[in-house]
Amino acid sequence: MNKKRYISLAKKSAEIQINELKKIKKIFNNSFIKAVDLILNCKGKVIFAGIGKSGLIAKKISATFSSVGIPSFFCDPAQALHGDMGQIEKKDILIIFSYSGNTSELNNMLKYANRYRIKIIGVASKPDSILLKASDIKIILPKVKEADVTGMVPTSSTSITLLLGDCLATTVMYQKKFSKEKFRIFHPGGNIGNSLLLAKDIMVSGSKMPTINYKKSFPEALKVMNQKKLGIVVITKNKFISGLVTDGDLRRELNKKSLSNLNNFTKKQPLVVNENMPASKALGIMNEKKITSLLVVSDRDFKKRNKILKGIIHIHFLLNNGIK
Repeated sequence: MNKKRYISLAKKSAEIQINELKKIKKIFNNSFIKAVDLILNCKGKVIFAGIGKSGLIAKKISATFSSVGIPSFFCDPAQALHGDMGQIEKKDILIIFSYSGNTSELNNMLKYANRYRIKIIGVASKPDSILLKASDIKIILPKVKEADVTGMVPTSSTSITLLLGDCLATTVMYQKKFSKEKFRIFHPGGNIGNSLLLAKDIMVSGSKMPTINYKKSFPEALKVMNQKKLGIVVITKNKFISGLVTDGDLRRELNKKSLSNLNNFTKKQPLVVNENMPASKALGIMNEKKITSLLVVSDRDFKKRNKILKGIIHIHFLLNNGIK
């Protein structure tokens, strides 16, 4: 077989799925609206279930719901026979996936949910299936052409099921006014979490900041700089930022025969950033200006002439948090 044909076969499979996924629009009907409303008004957990490939899709969608702050988990219908049904409460919602809708392993879970009046959102392609007959809200998947050579292996059918789940999640997120700030809370680690870190998340504040009153002497400024180890000292006047002195500034003064007044070599109006600036943007500013520290102020103070110091970011804090 010509290996170059691999690409054409892959493209054919992708093209089939892309065309079949366009049928998702048929699902966006009154049942979809009812499903979103039920999820938004759920007082308990959103529990996903499915067998085989549908179960794998259900796990992924459940993980997406959990990642955006909606309590959710996957319940294996086969394992539920051995005690896991106890996890499902009346205030919960069951969202069950089965492309055929006639998977026998679902029967006991459906009976349990119907008996205890637990709401079911059934997702299947056959309107007369066991799953949809037992469901309170019936979402009918369109019949799709599978993308493999036999036309039988779950490919397009699992893709469109996953797409439906993602559409449910994103619609719920929009209605709940989900934001990057909330997303960051649920994703403190990894590349996503790092990319969402703000200036206020990595700055030092309070007693860790090297600050000194403008009336203090040169030796006192040097002492504070050595103690705090950030390579700068922030000069304050009446609690406001008056200026900035760097380690280099102080060292150059030390080489002089007589020490001048601290204010004579203080950098007036030092560069500041607001506390909700993305940390990655702060790093970009440091690289552009060739500096190692930034002063952080509140959003309220940022546009004011007089600013109160809220924190300090050092380039090492950014690099240590994986900001690049």
